[in-house]
Amino acid sequence: MFIGLSIKDIIDILLVAYLLYQSYRLMKASGSINIFIGILIFIGIWILVSQILEMRLLGSIFDKLVSVGALALIILFQDDIKRFLVTLGSHKGMRRLSRFFMREQKENEERKDIMPIVLACMSMSKSKVGALIVIEKLMPLNDITATGETINADISQLLIENIFFKNSPLHDGAMVISHQRIQAAGCILPVSHDLTIPKELGLRHRSAMGIAQGTDAMAIIVSEETGKISVAYQGQLHINLSAEELERLLNTEE
Repeated sequence: MFIGLSIKDIIDILLVAYLLYQSYRLMKASGSINIFIGILIFIGIWILVSQILEMRLLGSIFDKLVSVGALALIILFQDDIKRFLVTLGSHKGMRRLSRFFMREQKENEERKDIMPIVLACMSMSKSKVGALIVIEKLMPLNDITATGETINADISQLLIENIFFKNSPLHDGAMVISHQRIQAAGCILPVSHDLTIPKELGLRHRSAMGIAQGTDAMAIIVSEETGKISVAYQGQLHINLSAEELERLLNTEE
């Protein structure tokens, strides 16, 4: 089956497959999966016309389109490329290895930070207080925190509820949690124009999807109309979550 294939060829195939898989994940997270499929179809037609059928005129046109299209794709997907490079340089494997040896300590620290968020969201859900909480992952959110008011406080259930209280001047914006601290509140998020988002969902959900599609951050939404809790993460929107489901998502490590 592998006659004629050297070890170098196998490594080459595996690397291409890995790059395609990572590209698929990035496109899916940013809501651009249809563009990714279109690019694959275009590449397939280009190979068929230029390499297999050897159609000179049409092949030369496709060659020009590919050379120009590569630059256009870099400009079009600069945010996705930036997120991929940040993930690549984050030394995630080393961090996971260190967590393996300090698992119990890590779990206790995570629970200490996560439970106030979960309890605050459940409390606000019962009283139908709208909230939008963004949790920073690998990509820094300095440009987002700069749009709000600096808090720089420990994570506290009461503080979270007070910030999103209806009469609070910061309740309409987003709260940003970074490095296990509440860094800022009243922040402005980019709004997603993804047509797959249900029309009945409001600006908070679209803002949460905007930050989840543009970065690797996780956004928690508490609906002011229904009290339902949702999470936007990696371009996906998880709606109507229970306390256990919310806690499980918050414990997600990517």
